Amino acid sequence: MTALLEQLKQWRRDFHRLPELSNKEVQTTARIRDILEQHDIRILNIPFQTGLIAEVGQGHHCIGVRTDIDALPIEEQTEVPYISQRHGIMHACGHDVHMAAILGTAIQLKQREVQLSGRVRFIFQAAEEVSEGADAVVRTGALDGVKAIIGFHNDPTLKIGEWRAKVGAMTANVDRFKINITGVGAHAAMPQDGVDPHIAIGQLINSLQTITSRSIAPYDEAVVTIGQIHCGETWNVIPNSGFIEGTVRTLSSEVRETIAQRMQQLCDGLAIQFGAKITLDYQRLTDGVDNDSTLHTIAQKAADQVGYNVTLQPRAQMIGEDFASYQQIAPVHFAMIGSDSHYPLHHPQYEPNEAILDKVPDYFVEFVEQLLVHYNLEN
Repeated sequence: MTALLEQLKQWRRDFHRLPELSNKEVQTTARIRDILEQHDIRILNIPFQTGLIAEVGQGHHCIGVRTDIDALPIEEQTEVPYISQRHGIMHACGHDVHMAAILGTAIQLKQREVQLSGRVRFIFQAAEEVSEGADAVVRTGALDGVKAIIGFHNDPTLKIGEWRAKVGAMTANVDRFKINITGVGAHAAMPQDGVDPHIAIGQLINSLQTITSRSIAPYDEAVVTIGQIHCGETWNVIPNSGFIEGTVRTLSSEVRETIAQRMQQLCDGLAIQFGAKITLDYQRLTDGVDNDSTLHTIAQKAADQVGYNVTLQPRAQMIGEDFASYQQIAPVHFAMIGSDSHYPLHHPQYEPNEAILDKVPDYFVEFVEQLLVHYNLEN
């Protein structure tokens, strides 16, 4: 594994140096294709704009292994020699690590292909960061009939060698909202002549936070976060309009619907109160990942066998992961594996410890082989 580990580190650095945004991963896809072809791994003929699916093995049963490939619109602030060469774009979520790890998995499984009791489809998925890529893969039908789909994400809060997962809710439902407020512009000295959108926005900011504190039970986890506010251009003018944009994270469909309804009610009520027009655009982006219990048992065993420090994820994380879309076609399992960074995901100084690459391929090889044995015994 030592020689392969050094190669995986180099591939990871290559990906890191040349990151690409969601749905623009053209060179990244070409590089993945080149590496797979060098190792005689067959690539399926599926008309993706970016991303691809490759396959090893033979037989009836098929397992899907997924990695994401896109980067984020973040200006990197690390001092690594392989720092991003693309202004304002960075692999700040570790998808470069994910790609290298799954390439290592594909290569190892290719080497023992004749011994596999089934097939493995490797999903190099575009556009995870904008919650579009997994749905695009599902729509192609390329995964119809797979028995299970498995994946992982690096976790900078965990040490190298730590593995965590749980049965059931692993990540949150992710929604996005934008509220447009239209008032009547006026001179700042004559507010009586206008309808000030700032006042409605100020009240909205406070009111939205009461949804989780007063409309949702304390034992139901939920988050309402405002990420962007814009209103006005200068100091002496009451502007005509403004907007608020943010996200909602929930773990149940009931709470998800309650928050959307309460948000609409608040907008309607405040529009009447302030005489403004307030419109809510509420988008349900992706569901939460729900780990299958049977897959979790096998995943936990595989992680233990390759030497991970295996612990139970105490609760679902409120992050989003479009991996959840694969639940439409097969049971899934998603684990968090330690990358031991001083900085969190999506931070401009995020830098994972590359030692994570040592065990991840072994884990997926073991997991895949045990799954194929399981499904063959089932029949």
